[in-house]
Amino acid sequence: EELSFSVPFEIRCTRRDYVHALLVWFDIEFGACHKPVRFTTGPRGKYTHWKQTVFYLPEPLATDNDELITGNITSRPNQGNPRDIDITLAYQHKGENGEVQATTDYKMC
Repeated sequence: EELSFSVPFEIRCTRRDYVHALLVWFDIEFGACHKPVRFTTGPRGKYTHWKQTVFYLPEPLATDNDELITGNITSRPNQGNPRDIDITLAYQHKGENGEVQATTDYKMC
């Protein structure tokens, strides 16, 4: 059940560029232990074997400075194999170069 979640996100663009993918990682804390443990799998954290996950977009987004990419990421165990995870990425971008609204499904095996 901890693998089932849905969270919103907001990314503020800092320059005119193309977004081809979103990079996702997690931060975690095990606080109920005799000695709490906390770490990140983010790109600026210490190395872990979990690393980050790249979600390539079907089409690049043409963005400009200060524009927003908003959306929601949903994760749930695969019904056929609970070791696999089904992820849905729904996102929107409205900017100088047009408007995009899309939903893409991914499977992590």
